[in-house]
Amino acid sequence: MILTCPSCDTRYSVDGSKFPVAGRTVRCAKCGNSWHQMGEMPESEPGPIAPEATSESAPEVPVFEPERASPMRSFTPPLVTVAEPVTRTPLGPKIAVVAGWAGLIAAILLIGYAAVHYRQHIASIWPQSAGVYSSLGLPVNASGIDFRQVDYRRETEDGQVVLAVSGVIVNTGGRELPVPQTVRVTLSDVSNHELYHWNFKPTAQVLKPGQSVPFMTRLASPPAAARHLEVRFAKDGS
Repeated sequence: MILTCPSCDTRYSVDGSKFPVAGRTVRCAKCGNSWHQMGEMPESEPGPIAPEATSESAPEVPVFEPERASPMRSFTPPLVTVAEPVTRTPLGPKIAVVAGWAGLIAAILLIGYAAVHYRQHIASIWPQSAGVYSSLGLPVNASGIDFRQVDYRRETEDGQVVLAVSGVIVNTGGRELPVPQTVRVTLSDVSNHELYHWNFKPTAQVLKPGQSVPFMTRLASPPAAARHLEVRFAKDGS
């Protein structure tokens, strides 16, 4: 015999012989709902059969306990997908790594800036570095004494052309340095072929860091084909 709970629609298979035709009160083992369940009619009945007990006299009995009942309706639990646990790296080590790289980059940039900005001081202390700076397109004067504001102009005196060359000799190093005593001025043509040169002596022998001294030299009747002018210290007085 199949019983169906009118409240939760749970179905039970029970022994029909335990139910008289007049029925009896039953209770759902799942939701606790009680109802009056009629018994099964016999296949051949000679006549009406008086019920064994009325609904008022039939005791209320539970259908089976949950562990003994046999529900007819199957229940399929919903499919639950369990994601793989994500392993997260603690935030602290990441911040430390980023900070370390940022500090390293900042240190490299600072060293590079200092090496370029103070290249003249570095070259005066370590002359071998002048070749490295020159290969990078940053020529320096390893001696620490350099020429600045070099200019020239042609003048006429007593009907004669005179070339006047002026400028400043400066100590670009970080310590007191001697000034080479021979300065050479070279004139060259459009193809940089030397046409003429002459020497003169500076007015200072020693310069302190950052100190400078002006110079002026003149040449009467310079070559007419001269197009370029170079001022430098002569090596070994030559």
